Amino acid sequence: MTSRTVEVFIAGCPVCDEAVERVRELICEGCDLQVVDMRTATGRAKATRYGVQRLPTVVVDGMIAACCHQGSVDVGSLRNLGVGSGT
Repeated sequence: MTSRTVEVFIAGCPVCDEAVERVRELICEGCDLQVVDMRTATGRAKATRYGVQRLPTVVVDGMIAACCHQGSVDVGSLRNLGVGSGT
């Protein structure tokens, strides 16, 4: 089983909370889920490094999920990055 780092960039809104819950339901046990709060300097700095342009955004192993460039968090896009597969 391959462990993935899954980061969800949020700002404390209901849409962000829903995205975190969706990701929690999807990821495998071995995945490392990190919720990154954009209201902090550390969160903003990390978002800048990745090029996060909108919220919520999901980053899997350093790659922004395709859905997060233009729309909402999409399970299909996350699965394409291997989230939930456990491999």
